[in-house]
Amino acid sequence: DADLSANTTRHLVADIERLRDHCGIERWLVLGGSWGTTLGLAYAEQHPDRVLELVLFSVVTTTRREVEWVTRDMRRFFPEAWARFRDGVPEAERDGSLVESYSRLLHDPDPAVRERAAKDWCDWEDTHVAVRADHKPDPRYQDPRFRMCFARLVTHYWRHAGFLDDGALLRDTRKLAGIPGALIHGRLDVSSPPDIAWELSRAWPDAELTLIDDAGHGLAQLSARQAVLTAIDRFAERG
Repeated sequence: DADLSANTTRHLVADIERLRDHCGIERWLVLGGSWGTTLGLAYAEQHPDRVLELVLFSVVTTTRREVEWVTRDMRRFFPEAWARFRDGVPEAERDGSLVESYSRLLHDPDPAVRERAAKDWCDWEDTHVAVRADHKPDPRYQDPRFRMCFARLVTHYWRHAGFLDDGALLRDTRKLAGIPGALIHGRLDVSSPPDIAWELSRAWPDAELTLIDDAGHGLAQLSARQAVLTAIDRFAERG
């Protein structure tokens, strides 16, 4: 098993800054989607003098409330799929933290237990991003190695609320003063509801929120991809 003790948000932020310095870039545009928005915000709030602009799509701030939403409260939208997800853990643990239970199963000595947990986790992930009839399953989930790596990393970060003080990213938006931001979010995003991006835009006056009416989580919809590219081009033209 890979050691994840040095895989935290603090370590990732340090890696990004090390990469910027290695490449000899004074200041740069930071782009992130989904979990990458949490990481991008954490980096920008720690190194605001190194950030020109932020382009963030499918905004997530990895609060405990958001983790609880994805792993439990979202059952109201996908009751049958969530029941399968919940039933992937022992019955005695189903009323507790599903993230903690899955994290334990993903490190079980029995490979069959680990592999079943990884598949159950990824099946649930693929379900709650599928809000459109034309959704295509993520082909990466067909790879057992990817499933295991993905599920372990997600549960590792979620069980620690992103290794952040709960709500810190919103509270610390004052550190982003003067940094323009583009927030692109699907109005149909069930995985991270639009109020997350809206609350961020309210706390960060230099950010502009664009809600894409026909998009869910991620960039599957052309309209969402175009909005992200437009934001990048707009910042590039400004120099």
